[in-house]
Amino acid sequence: MPTGLIALALGGFGIGLTEFLIAGLLPQVAADFTVSEAAAGRLISGYALSVAVGAIALTAATARLSRKAVLIGLVALFVVGNLLSAIATGYGVMLLGRIVAALCHGSFFGIGSLVARSLVPPERKSRAVAVMFAGLTVANVLGVPFGALIGERWGWRAAFWAVTAIGVLALAGIAALVPGRAGVAPDGSASPTRLRAQLREFRSGQVWLTLAATALGYGGMFGAFSYIAYTFTEVGGFSSGDVSWLLMVYGVGLVVGNIVGGRAADRDRDRTLLLALLGLTVTLAVFGLLADSAAASVVLAFLLGVTGFASVPGMITRVTDAAHGAALAASANVSASNVGNALGAWLGGLAISAGYGYRAPLYVGAGIALTSVAVMAVAARRAGTPVPVDQQV
Repeated sequence: MPTGLIALALGGFGIGLTEFLIAGLLPQVAADFTVSEAAAGRLISGYALSVAVGAIALTAATARLSRKAVLIGLVALFVVGNLLSAIATGYGVMLLGRIVAALCHGSFFGIGSLVARSLVPPERKSRAVAVMFAGLTVANVLGVPFGALIGERWGWRAAFWAVTAIGVLALAGIAALVPGRAGVAPDGSASPTRLRAQLREFRSGQVWLTLAATALGYGGMFGAFSYIAYTFTEVGGFSSGDVSWLLMVYGVGLVVGNIVGGRAADRDRDRTLLLALLGLTVTLAVFGLLADSAAASVVLAFLLGVTGFASVPGMITRVTDAAHGAALAASANVSASNVGNALGAWLGGLAISAGYGYRAPLYVGAGIALTSVAVMAVAARRAGTPVPVDQQV
């Protein structure tokens, strides 16, 4: 395994921790700054919105710079954002730190995925992307308990100091271990760098179909996941204390799905994506039927993670192949996933508000995921034999 991939995974781990650990620290932060729970919650929603905006804006602004230099700059921005959070003297500074840290999120994973795939032979590109995303999936498992543990022992600021240190290590690792020409195809060809050339790649129907499938796939998973704690406690009969380990079961599923999905996509990408999205649809529907069974809920929480993330490596390589390696398309894929997250959470909430109960988000998620299967099937059927970016001349 190229050592550069390890540095990218460490960066992904730090960014993932920043996104997830705040959930376990909100009560402390709210009490320290004397703000309401709703205001504290904006430290999460503000982060998500900044991810969606930053993914496109920063990738466009840095289009003509070398990808290694951009990654170093993005991780430096991440370090600054978390440092601001760690030393924040008021709620406004804390929110600013969250926004600054979030701006790098989408571009890091978008550009980083192109760098990751350039470090390995073409037949291993999806696995390389999966290695980079392994940091994010592990952070999903550890983020909330990591933040809660450190916050309980040393205060919430200590958690952000720890993440800042991880960012510094990732920055040093990327600077030392990622090759200077990373992001250039093995044959020496380059993908579009000028913004206008990158925007032209969005004329491709395959780009838009893949982005739509990404958004809908994430929307299906997060339509259910956003309210899964209520499903566990109000339908499954679990106690509130059980939710943390159940979420870790789901997180382990994410790790497994990322690994399996990356390997399978290198063998037959479109088939893998269709099976992953179909598996997500079935898992959500069955979860809705069996949510009152504690044993079934544990198994299905794990499968939700597996099927929900198995499509991620393949979707990223698919959209970047369709866009001839344009970094803007890779970052747009990250933005699409966040749009899907918001859509799924909104629709799931509407179902609960309409009085359909805490099983409803699972069925809503299944419906959204089924739509993603249909979109992916159209994309696969319309696809010809595009030349992967790794093999262009």
